[in-house]
Amino acid sequence: MQNKINSVRTRMRDNNVDLVALGPGTHMNWLLGFNPYPDERPCMLLIGKEKEAFLMPSVNEEGIRAKTDIPMRCWNDENGPDKALNEALEFTGSSAAKHIAIDEAMRSHFALILLESLSNPSYEFTASTVGALRMRKDNNEFINLKENALIDDRAMQAGFKAIKEGATELEIGEAINKHFISEGAKPQFCIVGSGPNGAFPHHHTGNRKVENGDVVLIDIGGRKGTFPSDMTRMSVLGKPPEGYHEVHAVVERAVQAAMAAAKPGVMAKEVDAAARGVITEAGYGEFFVHRTGHGLGIDIHEPPYITATSEVVLDEGMVFSIEPGIYLQGRFGVRLEEIVILRSDGPEILSELTRKTNFIE
Repeated sequence: MQNKINSVRTRMRDNNVDLVALGPGTHMNWLLGFNPYPDERPCMLLIGKEKEAFLMPSVNEEGIRAKTDIPMRCWNDENGPDKALNEALEFTGSSAAKHIAIDEAMRSHFALILLESLSNPSYEFTASTVGALRMRKDNNEFINLKENALIDDRAMQAGFKAIKEGATELEIGEAINKHFISEGAKPQFCIVGSGPNGAFPHHHTGNRKVENGDVVLIDIGGRKGTFPSDMTRMSVLGKPPEGYHEVHAVVERAVQAAMAAAKPGVMAKEVDAAARGVITEAGYGEFFVHRTGHGLGIDIHEPPYITATSEVVLDEGMVFSIEPGIYLQGRFGVRLEEIVILRSDGPEILSELTRKTNFIE
């Protein structure tokens, strides 16, 4: 924990940040390994240039003291948080902070009472401090991500086995979730899009029954330990519809182009352009309706985002998805998604499951 706090302070010095304020959530969890119960009572971890302290609701005090020796300035419902916040700012040497970094996922009224306690500071969100550190995964984090990717592989195969004529999307999803649970993972999300439903990128898995000739898009993730998984694969029951092979081949080429473009020192938008260029050249550009990827860490969607406009410079240790897709409304959709960790020579894929279509006779 202290090493991470020291790393935050290094980023603070490099970016002229006087104070970092984090609410209960994934930034705090990444930093400390826990976070207090996130409710409406103002609760913040304040990291100054030399000291850190909690603004802590008294109802959470006992449980948090068992987890950390970080000093606390506590408040109760009768007296409110203002006095305790000022004391915490004074303790951390941040009462005169001129430029602060605010947790972008923190409740807005937490941020407002902090800003009102200071003398009109300038502020930014955490991209240059905690966010920059979270984007780069260390080896222990990679081990957990890899473990989850392999569980995801096996859960996907359980989903394939559940596909049959008359099975509903929900039934296929239930087989997937049961597999996650059998390996000690908690299901995080499950998109099963059969037939025309696959043409909606974020389809809500429902009661539609799989029919012969259907394309089935499956996008799933589970979490064992700290980090989740995320992967999309394709299956077809019976004879595929006209054009399916061509579309799948285009999406596969787009994945490969994005993989080839993803190198340390390259901007994220160049990876998006590589995938998008393949799909556009093949005549399907208007049917690729989302970004090429997103970072994966404690949050399933987090920086870096692989978009057409992102100028984030990719670096070793960053973990993100590459997931181009083509969506033909009323017919089917194809998306192929890999989670990769960026190495010095390019991306390493976490999954070991082929991207080839799973055909079911």
